[in-house]
Amino acid sequence: MELEFPEDLKYLDTHEYIRLDGEIATIGISAYAIEQLGDLVFLELPEEGDSLETGTSFGSIESVKAAEDLYPPVSGTVIARNEDMIETPEAIADDPYGDGWLLKVRIENPDDESEEIMTAQEYRALLEGEEDT
Repeated sequence: MELEFPEDLKYLDTHEYIRLDGEIATIGISAYAIEQLGDLVFLELPEEGDSLETGTSFGSIESVKAAEDLYPPVSGTVIARNEDMIETPEAIADDPYGDGWLLKVRIENPDDESEEIMTAQEYRALLEGEEDT
């Protein structure tokens, strides 16, 4: 199956993505991460109003195979969390870049995004390198 990596998103090497809309960032996990994890069974996310800081875990996602920490691509304040995905984490796999988003964050400083953020092309190249090992 060919995995999709929308060009309008940016990605982290920990497989989170970010969609920027002004000072609002939508954060989710990539189709590749979902494929690697397998059947998702649990999602833990911060509450609205919580602060996120790049490099610091904001929650976790668990599957029947593994549990992974989630990291924000930007620092900011949580303005919404996807309650539907918390209740039914397996639904994230149905539409990871649409209805399967995890958080919406108001970015503290839009010009100060993490240097770790990659374009879709850079992320695809990273994944192709991982598959070769």
